[in-house]
Amino acid sequence: MDRILRASRASGSLNLSNRSLREVPNEIYGNLQPGAGDEKWWEAVELQKLILAHNNIEVLTEDLKNLSFLTVLNLSHNKLFSLPAAVGELTALKSLDISFNSIAVIPEEIGAATSLVKFDCSSNLLKGLPCGLGRCLELSELKASNNCIAELPEDLANCSKLLKLDVEGNKLKMLSENLMASWTKLTELNAAKNMLGNIPDGIGALSRLIRLDFHQNKISSIPSSIKGCSSLTEFYMGTNLLSSLPVEIGVLSHLGTLDLHSNQLKEYPVEACKLSLSVLDLSNNSLSGLPPEIGTMTTLRKLVLTGNPMRTLRSSLVSGPTPALLKYLRSRLSSGEEASGSPSGTIKDDQIAMATRLSMSSKELSLTGLRLSSIPPAIWQSNDIVKLDLSKNSIEELPEDLSSCSSLQALVLSSNRIKEWPGEVIASLSNLICLKLDNNPLRKIPSTGFGALTKLQILDLSGNVGSLPDPPALSSLPFLEELYLRRMQLREVPPEIPNLLQLRILDLTQNFLSAISTEFIKLTSLTELYLSDNNIAALPPELGLLESNMQVLKLDGNPLRSIRRAILDQGTKAVLKYLKNRIPDPVV
Repeated sequence: MDRILRASRASGSLNLSNRSLREVPNEIYGNLQPGAGDEKWWEAVELQKLILAHNNIEVLTEDLKNLSFLTVLNLSHNKLFSLPAAVGELTALKSLDISFNSIAVIPEEIGAATSLVKFDCSSNLLKGLPCGLGRCLELSELKASNNCIAELPEDLANCSKLLKLDVEGNKLKMLSENLMASWTKLTELNAAKNMLGNIPDGIGALSRLIRLDFHQNKISSIPSSIKGCSSLTEFYMGTNLLSSLPVEIGVLSHLGTLDLHSNQLKEYPVEACKLSLSVLDLSNNSLSGLPPEIGTMTTLRKLVLTGNPMRTLRSSLVSGPTPALLKYLRSRLSSGEEASGSPSGTIKDDQIAMATRLSMSSKELSLTGLRLSSIPPAIWQSNDIVKLDLSKNSIEELPEDLSSCSSLQALVLSSNRIKEWPGEVIASLSNLICLKLDNNPLRKIPSTGFGALTKLQILDLSGNVGSLPDPPALSSLPFLEELYLRRMQLREVPPEIPNLLQLRILDLTQNFLSAISTEFIKLTSLTELYLSDNNIAALPPELGLLESNMQVLKLDGNPLRSIRRAILDQGTKAVLKYLKNRIPDPVV
């Protein structure tokens, strides 16, 4: 013990985990007192990190206040029944983990620990959280899962920097509108396995939410305000009381996983067929059939339908592979139905006129799915349009007149027939922030193709095999935040990508990549990285250094051999932590 304490006086860090301790050694509280022998105790540093996890400690004394320089305190997996009020005197404390104990009450004094950023009190005997926690204004991660909490204190509304909240496995009956309105920076919300009867309308204020889990509650409906969760990629609503879905769910363009198993759904809305889902679980509902439009959801890799009273689908289709089911559903789209989605003549003109009128107030014009072979003049005649959506048409080229739309910020040309890079027109749209050209037969983009798009934040070139320009074309996009390069037969990651320092979302799904560069550690703003369905056998351990910001890391469909399946199944954080722990120690 003396040797370990001497080492801690030099490093400021002390790890006594897994030592069968029944109490905290008194020497720890007086860690800077003179040591034995010739030790230069006056050169010692204050204890900043203390790990006492996985012991048999039952009591923590008020002497804890002596460790006033602590920034990290881990007391998880012990036998604590209480937490001393002295925890509030640890004003430098940033991370506190008291999970897996038998604590029934957290003292209000914790509110004085105003530097607290991460607090984990999961798997205890808590019936509530202290109001004082609302004074911890720096709090960004709060884990309180597997307790007996019946209500969250309204004071938590003051924690406006909260990014992650986990209250799974409690007895919550409601989440207040006030809390929802205050937590606008939330990226993860897990309230599964509670007694919630509804989702508050204020959920729509959480525009940065990436993962939302409400499975195993008593929720009977999803509010239409869910459309405000525009960043949502994973939504879990299994084992609830849903009888229908709001049509607004169809606007969640980033949604990749939608779990609706074990509800009371009688139909799946056609509007939700617009989603670019990879996983859709509709098992154990009351569905008697499906809209054939689901067949157009070509991104679906897994559609689960077992446990439904299907009358219009053969059981072999229901339990068979997803691609076969989607193909069958597409075949049921009659020519009349297809035609209704691509009107012609007067009907088409009326739709264009109506959309143009609506755009006068919204400044957004949507002409998607009209089978247009050319862009109507109505677009450049209304030159104050901010967003133009021409997806799912038959457009082959952009007219020069489109250059007059100088206010255009978003141009969506997905699923058309554009072969040649519309360089001159694109170059004139100097305010462009979003450009989507996915699923076109686009040929190679010239190396200077992005030169005029210096404000671009979102770029989607997915499905355009061989279109990517030679380096360093992407380097001219310094403000790029989202880059989608799915299904492009890439064998290497474009070398400029690690230099796109503002990048938050990078999608390289369904390519032929075999390696990821250690240069990715430069992408410190990255929150979502999609690498599914490639040939990656190993990841660089340095990728774990992105743990603090990254929320989503998709790796399924790769021949990974360096990471055990058990770790992969635990999700993004577990994988990143594993990689981080494998970074070699620097050579001294």
